[in-house]
Amino acid sequence: MRAGRVQVNGRLARDPEQPCTAHTRIDLDGHPALPSERIYLALNKPRGLLTTVRDEQGRGTIYTLFADADLPWLAPIGRLDKASEGLLLLSNDSVWAAALTDPARHVPKTYRVQIRGVPDETALMRMHAGINDRGEHLAVREVTLLQSGGRTAWLECVLDEGRNRHLRRLLAGLGFEVLRLLRVAIGPLLLGDLARGAWRVLDAWEVAALAAAAGLTASPARAASSPSAGRRSPAAATPARVLPSSGRGSARAR
Repeated sequence: MRAGRVQVNGRLARDPEQPCTAHTRIDLDGHPALPSERIYLALNKPRGLLTTVRDEQGRGTIYTLFADADLPWLAPIGRLDKASEGLLLLSNDSVWAAALTDPARHVPKTYRVQIRGVPDETALMRMHAGINDRGEHLAVREVTLLQSGGRTAWLECVLDEGRNRHLRRLLAGLGFEVLRLLRVAIGPLLLGDLARGAWRVLDAWEVAALAAAAGLTASPARAASSPSAGRRSPAAATPARVLPSSGRGSARAR
């Protein structure tokens, strides 16, 4: 941009921080710089990778999973920390992404969490009521005890907001250590049988369903439908296969 090679809506632009919208035309050396086709991906993020482009310490990132794919630049929609795993969306549609991450839109996200210890009904209700931590109120919208084995338990937790390390901080504040944390759904989209470390292109109806969950009134651009090296069968029609959906001592708080 500083070299004068970029035009925004037909006019020379030299400020890299110039604001743009989804309808802004950006040209580089006289040619469109942004892909005309919007791409929407679902990734089953493995534990141990960072949700970032690069890391100063040289640790692995999710972008190593796309190294051999012929894809335009895609940004992660929200984050999963290094120790967390499961469903992560990526796209080059900034309007769609912003709606899904807007806390005011309350798009639910569902997690399966293994903890050390077994919460009783009172503890489940406290998760629902929430705690204050570092000036933030942390709570779950729903929580279910899926199964317990004496020393550990699996919970299903639904959040409609996403503060930094939300579930880990909430559970730690209630005396429970998180052993494993997986995101198994975002709105109506389920992780399904997508293999760990694999990704696939979302179908158009899945993109539209997520847009509807975020309250977008205008339909997003058509999802790419061409096959890719990482494509898998649609996950939204298949229930998550991480754990059974119910277990002994099931309890629920709303």
